[in-house]
Amino acid sequence: MEININCDLGEKSKHHSNKRDPDLLNIVNSANVACGYHAGDDESMNQVIEISKKNGVSIGAHPSFNDPENFGRKRMNLSSSEIRKLIIDQYAILQEIASKHGENVTHVKPHGALNNMACEDIELATTLAKAINEISKDLIYLVPTGSKMEEAAKKLNMKIACEIFADRNYEDNGNLVSRKKPHALITDPEEAKSHVLNMVKNQTINCHSGKQIPCEIDSICIHGDNQSSLATANSIKLNLMKNGLDLKPLNKMKKFI
Repeated sequence: MEININCDLGEKSKHHSNKRDPDLLNIVNSANVACGYHAGDDESMNQVIEISKKNGVSIGAHPSFNDPENFGRKRMNLSSSEIRKLIIDQYAILQEIASKHGENVTHVKPHGALNNMACEDIELATTLAKAINEISKDLIYLVPTGSKMEEAAKKLNMKIACEIFADRNYEDNGNLVSRKKPHALITDPEEAKSHVLNMVKNQTINCHSGKQIPCEIDSICIHGDNQSSLATANSIKLNLMKNGLDLKPLNKMKKFI
């Protein structure tokens, strides 16, 4: 069985250091690169793309609200045309830099509050899906499994990779536990390791309450801005390989070729 590990990278800002990025890029298969709106700049984008190319890591755009002050984690109400422009502009920024390295952006994964809002709101999810589909029908859309984003993308017959989060707990409705709650994050690499393997093997979301929700899982997200991200990523990768999973970049997975 094929599986992918993705990570949000290039998120250099006052909120987050990107010093672990080179080490994480030795572990993960796909990079979601901040495009300068919530974090990152030309230097950080160039760095991630350069190392990704060397390591055979596929490159994705990680578009967000234009809100560096809040790291893209504050909810904002924008029009459909404003949302469309956010996605298209941030993809274009990253693709221009990728082209200089002879590389292409092959997937898109929205960031932070934009992603969380679209998980719950089919109208917003549809706007995002249409914008990504408009850029290219070959783009892989990385979405939280079981979300409105997956639902909207399926209606457009897009290339969809469904992800789970290695270091986050889930509510009984399949959404992530809010970061405002004390049990939102899983910071113990050993706990994350068993959490992930169980979900991948069973193709279920394992909720914090113990409830299991059947779902599709193609990819596992490691958040690069957690203190334990490096240890967590390494532990999860080794455990998946030990259990016979075949790790691949998103654009090399059989379902997308």
